[in-house]
Amino acid sequence: MLRFFASLLLVLSFLQNASADVNIGTWNLEHLSVRPNKDFQGIAKVAQKVDFLAVQELMNEDALQALAKELTRQTGKHWSSMASHAVGRSSYKEMYGFVWRDDAVAYEDGAVTYLDRNDTFEREPYSARFKSLKDGTTFVVATVHILYGKSQADRASEITALSSYWAWLKETYPGNNQIMLMGDFNTPPTSPAWDNLDASAKPLVLTGASTLSATDGKFANLYDNIFVSKNTAIGVSNVQVFDYPKYLGMTHAQARDSVSDHAPVFIRASFGAGSQTVASAPVTSTLPNPMKPPAANHDSGKNLTVAIRGNKKTMVYHRPDCPSYNAVSEKNRVEFDNAAAAEAEHYRLAGNCH
Repeated sequence: MLRFFASLLLVLSFLQNASADVNIGTWNLEHLSVRPNKDFQGIAKVAQKVDFLAVQELMNEDALQALAKELTRQTGKHWSSMASHAVGRSSYKEMYGFVWRDDAVAYEDGAVTYLDRNDTFEREPYSARFKSLKDGTTFVVATVHILYGKSQADRASEITALSSYWAWLKETYPGNNQIMLMGDFNTPPTSPAWDNLDASAKPLVLTGASTLSATDGKFANLYDNIFVSKNTAIGVSNVQVFDYPKYLGMTHAQARDSVSDHAPVFIRASFGAGSQTVASAPVTSTLPNPMKPPAANHDSGKNLTVAIRGNKKTMVYHRPDCPSYNAVSEKNRVEFDNAAAAEAEHYRLAGNCH
């Protein structure tokens, strides 16, 4: 009998901990704005798989509110949202956004855009503290969209600066080591540019890829990720890059046109684990054929293997050795596995490629 009650208590404890888990996601929604070809119904169908979502490439607050409204309609549960101000040095600017289900998560305090005294970031990161309504614990979410830039050096400088940003997060939210940094880093976790942050934080996604290639079912680069402290009290029981085109029954061309050229990253997390270190779970990718992430060249720290790059405005594609490869603007950029994939989408080779 005692053994039975001990087993019962163990099961009840497990169920209680499982029910306290919060599903969290990050998604670059590629120029999210209210326009006829943006599929808010499809986006919400995917986003409702989590309780909380960080959004990058938000173009205006109306779009985030429209997403929250559609989530509320589809789930029958009320969703809230908040957005940063527009950030960016040029006329092209973006916002960051958070959207969450009100019966699972609540905004606590501390919403702030990073004060970048060294002016390193093109788009300064945004962060806030939230509370899990499942167990009353608080956690911090920070999000960033690293500049793709004209060269690897442009990305590397921002990635290196994330080490200082991480230290700033710990100072800004004292006493809370349940900090998550998530977003589109435009850099795989294998890059040596991460060496400075590596002493403090670790990526949860180490394999696979998160950007849509031109070939259905295949993905090109591991740019999207979630980082947590190496001594975090966050327990992570599941990590996945979600194959949303397959889920929505879309081709990659349709998905890039109406939703995004990035797949979301979802995790299941528990908070309030005391001071113990909780190892991250292995990635459970829903991608059918995830490709190996680009390999880093540790000799130079700058030359990473990258995909064929197309310009969707001119319908021209560039190999990495082409002079105009780094001149393709971020808003017009689309990546392919190879030249054949680009030509299959009616792209032609740039005239200055030899």
